[in-house]
Amino acid sequence: MALGFFCLALFLYLSLDPDSGYTSASAAASGKEGVEITYGSAIKLMHEKTKFRLHSHDVPYGSGSGQQSVTGFPGVTDSNSYWIVKPVPGTTFKQGDTIKNGATIRLQHMKTRKWLHSHLHASPISGNLEVSCFGDDSNSDTGDHWKLTIEGSGKIWKQDQRVRLQHIDTSGYLHSHDKKYQRIAGGQQEVCGIREKRADNVWLAAEGVYLPVNESSK
Repeated sequence: MALGFFCLALFLYLSLDPDSGYTSASAAASGKEGVEITYGSAIKLMHEKTKFRLHSHDVPYGSGSGQQSVTGFPGVTDSNSYWIVKPVPGTTFKQGDTIKNGATIRLQHMKTRKWLHSHLHASPISGNLEVSCFGDDSNSDTGDHWKLTIEGSGKIWKQDQRVRLQHIDTSGYLHSHDKKYQRIAGGQQEVCGIREKRADNVWLAAEGVYLPVNESSK
């Protein structure tokens, strides 16, 4: 088991930004509470109410934008649920910097390299704001920008901490519920944006490879 986890950590680390110049070993922090999340970390986001993981795969929506679909996935081990936390363009944040309450971030789907995105298209099941994956390493816009808000008194984003992600362009909170797809992603639940601040738009960083904190960012 230890060897398997090491191989996963190495795979995830090599999938991060190769041009960053970061050479230290990644910090595999699964199961350890209170670990600070840094830019460049590859994490899974768990929907607090349903325990499903934020997920995407190379399957387009059959309605709305037709972009790559985003769902909630019931399992823990699927590699399509990893997201790399990135800063927005024009900022000076580096890989390994901590992420403060109120920061605007991007989430890049590790497998397909597209960005977590939202816009005014209607989501397929509930008719709320559609959440999709869009772009690539060199193609990103403000539709990929999300404001991180930590619930409670926390100032730095940590693993297992309750957070909300609010889309900058539409003001919609990243949201999920127990309504499930029957066809394109049978058994997976809808992820969408909703403008109301509700109990079921809370998420937690769960499994992942958390890069060590740059001392200069403290």
